[in-house]
Amino acid sequence: MPIETLQEILGWCSLINMGLLLWWFLAFVFAHDWMYDLDRRWFKLSVEQFDAIHYGAMGIMKMMVLVFNLAPYVVLRLMA
Repeated sequence: MPIETLQEILGWCSLINMGLLLWWFLAFVFAHDWMYDLDRRWFKLSVEQFDAIHYGAMGIMKMMVLVFNLAPYVVLRLMA
């Protein structure tokens, strides 16, 4: 696979994943109560546990995007 194609794929993956992360964050901020009520139907969670789970999961996703999408994209751009 040519490096240019891989750069394009990683660039789009980074953009899409960061967009999903932004959407998740905005939904968490502006629809917090609705999301909590929806999850509370299935799981016994306090508000603090719900917030901690989402905050931690968003942090993990951000690190995964940085490590597996953005860092390789930057390296390939620097190599080209």
